[in-house]
Amino acid sequence: MRRRREPAIQIKTPEQLDRMRAAGLVVAHTLRVLREAVRPGVSTSDLDAIAAQEIKSAGAVPSFLGYFGYPATICASVNEVIVHGIPRPDIRLRPGDLISIDCGAILDGWHGDAAISVGVGEIDPADQALLDACEKAMWAGIAQARPGRRLGDVSHAVERSVSSSGTFGLIREYTGHFIGNEMHMDPAVRNYGPPGQGPALRAGMALAIEPMITRGERFTKELADGWTVIAADGSRAAHFEHTVGITPDGPWVLTALEADRSDHQLADQLSDLGAPDAR
Repeated sequence: MRRRREPAIQIKTPEQLDRMRAAGLVVAHTLRVLREAVRPGVSTSDLDAIAAQEIKSAGAVPSFLGYFGYPATICASVNEVIVHGIPRPDIRLRPGDLISIDCGAILDGWHGDAAISVGVGEIDPADQALLDACEKAMWAGIAQARPGRRLGDVSHAVERSVSSSGTFGLIREYTGHFIGNEMHMDPAVRNYGPPGQGPALRAGMALAIEPMITRGERFTKELADGWTVIAADGSRAAHFEHTVGITPDGPWVLTALEADRSDHQLADQLSDLGAPDAR
């Protein structure tokens, strides 16, 4: 029986990673503006319009708009919506809501892709714990994105981090992905699984690491619009994502602003591994 070949993974030159960094900064800046715009009364379509303007003003184009027919610039997923929420004028944020905002941009043919989850005003402590656990898991996965590790090490680190943070539903049907001059590239970056499995990671690879978790069960339901994915049990959800380039020195978070890179979080994860700091 012939062994199934693993899909080829695009290897970027340092110059190409620099170009991805430029696209990533467009996304990072846009998400910072959107975070500041999140407040009671704002509609998700208002946020979409802000994102469209920010991306356009940077000389980039949205990755999502028109992608397989997707009708908006961002995904705006409120409360029990896990991912792919379509912005609408009638969805207005209320105090205590959670919203995840997923944003992608193309600059000079290269993609950046990232997501944040934000509370609207003061939120329930249990919701804050959900956000903290999801973001922490993302950074745990990022810490494994280094030459010599395997893709399964990233997946396992995410799963282990979520488990260590409490009882959360870790979504399996939706994953991260490799990325470059296309937004979604093989192989998938799962958020669960055993370590030491899958392709070996090499300098020049770039991947989007994006855990999605709920306060309840891990099961999902897609709505009739063909995009919106909700927690099947109606529990609240969180989603974080960064695009990460692999360099000889370790992970380079391409979609983080210098002021917002949360290097301390990555340094903590790398310290646990006995690894040197990220670039």
